Amino acid sequence: MIRGLNHIGIAVENLDAAVALWQTATGGRVVHRETVAEQRVEVAVIEIGSLHVELLRPTSEDSPIFKFIAARGPGIHHIALQADSTQAELDRMKSQGVRLIDETARAGAEGTRVGFVHPKAVGGVLLEVVEARKG
Repeated sequence: MIRGLNHIGIAVENLDAAVALWQTATGGRVVHRETVAEQRVEVAVIEIGSLHVELLRPTSEDSPIFKFIAARGPGIHHIALQADSTQAELDRMKSQGVRLIDETARAGAEGTRVGFVHPKAVGGVLLEVVEARKG
């Protein structure tokens, strides 16, 4: 079951500069930072009240984030929804005919399991389904 918003993903070219900008503009603070090798991105999570903004910098030219920035420039990349089970949500969506990028949940930042819904399925918005790590 979808429980609500998990975070908003923002594609950036320079992670340190983006972190500084977001901290200055919002008063938010970095609560997590890591490189997700499977996704070929470096991630910094800014907490602004109850909202998390995930800043994503590509680590290689074959990264989906690199391709996004090359095509559209930096900016909002995706909206992530919190789910009890990423795989169960992907299965439910597939059974309803929703077009998916990922039919199987995969590793995400902060030890999560994630899966992406194709933007054409939801009016041009890339959705990420996130299941928080257990424990």
